[in-house]
Amino acid sequence: MPPANNTYGGGAVATALGTGALLVMLVAIVLVLLLPRKFIAAPLLFGILLLPAQMFVISGFHLFVSRILILVGLGRASASRSSSTRFFGGGYNTLDTIFILYVLFHASAFILLYRETGAVANQFGVLWDVLGGYFLMRLLIQDDADIQRVIKVLCAIATVLAVTMVYEKFRDVNLYGFLASQPIIPEIRNGAIRAQGPFHHAILAGTFGATLLPLFFWLWKSGKSKLLGVVGMVASTAITFASASSTPASAYLAAVLAICLWPIRGQMRMIRWGIVIAIFALNMVMSAPVWWALEHIDLAGGSAGEHRAELVDNFIRHFGDWWLIGTKDNANWGFEMWDQSNQYIADGETGGLATFICLVAIITLCFKRIGISRRYVERDRKQEWYIWLLGAALFSHCVAFLGISYFDQTRISWYALLAIIIAATAPLVTAVLPTEHQAGATAPHLRMAYVPPSLPRSGSIGDVGARGKEFGSGRAPFQRK
Repeated sequence: MPPANNTYGGGAVATALGTGALLVMLVAIVLVLLLPRKFIAAPLLFGILLLPAQMFVISGFHLFVSRILILVGLGRASASRSSSTRFFGGGYNTLDTIFILYVLFHASAFILLYRETGAVANQFGVLWDVLGGYFLMRLLIQDDADIQRVIKVLCAIATVLAVTMVYEKFRDVNLYGFLASQPIIPEIRNGAIRAQGPFHHAILAGTFGATLLPLFFWLWKSGKSKLLGVVGMVASTAITFASASSTPASAYLAAVLAICLWPIRGQMRMIRWGIVIAIFALNMVMSAPVWWALEHIDLAGGSAGEHRAELVDNFIRHFGDWWLIGTKDNANWGFEMWDQSNQYIADGETGGLATFICLVAIITLCFKRIGISRRYVERDRKQEWYIWLLGAALFSHCVAFLGISYFDQTRISWYALLAIIIAATAPLVTAVLPTEHQAGATAPHLRMAYVPPSLPRSGSIGDVGARGKEFGSGRAPFQRK
């Protein structure tokens, strides 16, 4: 619902915690405390992703179940860390710094914008959710073995979610409503039931499933677990279908497109410039600015493409209103402009230009790491597929950001992908740029250095990284194919 005024406030005033959700949370906590460290990601992710928003309210502060699980997970993962391993997978790096700045810029802008005690409490909770969730994933995902385990856990979660959402789609009953205070009767739009499962909205539920498709495809393609990979891809498709929303469908098609671009992976620079030129050309021939093309995207029937286009239009036209510390007047810019269903716009309008730039920088650096790593292992087809599919998952999220902002547990899957990208590419980026990950050193601008004249056909990314010094000392200059 739109805000009633321009002051900060709202939220539950009493504890809302169902018995079923409480039991699941307690079981997850016990498992996190008792299981070996490498297995604690499973109960944490199951509890955070499959439990609807349930909370204790203590002195006006909302202690969500997800926040409790994040805190327990951080404590357990930190306490059980081996002294011989780095605190984070791949070590602390530039992406971590930018992510921290991204969160701090947003929190500072929000507090300065509202200047109320409630806003401070709200942003403390956001810092807990966002920084806690991100660094929990960084702690849990250290290497290839962790990446494989987490993807398998996400596959199991997606399978459970697919079964329940398909049931919701055809039976008009949300089973999570019996577990907690989730709506039992799902939303219906243009005669289509929009299943949402434990998520806050059907779009978020569908986006969660759609963006996981490349990771499940990797399980099948790599042979790590072909059957589980097929099950995951079917689950991803079912979740996208059950949500009956255009944004998940767009993210799903973006993932498929990225996978299909594999044969021309060496021409991506030309493709990127081609897209830029095409956008400028469209802008010249269209009767309206190019972003109004969003108005015509409708993959599920009844899509709010016009709303998405108007969001972008107002975001650009009102740049002077939000660039410094965001704005709380966006609801007055037009019909339903309070609904910031675009991640880029939501970050800009609530955190200012600095927050917006940080989000773009995070995405850009992730793609750069993926690009460097893929070229480094381009003679090892199996490893190249691995890196390429991480890029496909990232691209899927970037497309999804055009249609929704992540404001529920969907964020955890985004943080997990960032942690996976960092852990998977760190050995390769370190081999090419050995100074980036040196303790206490400032990461230089990413650049191409030297690469090995040949790479082994077997072994894991970790094996390649272990031999990084040997490879990095090669004399053959980097050559593009």
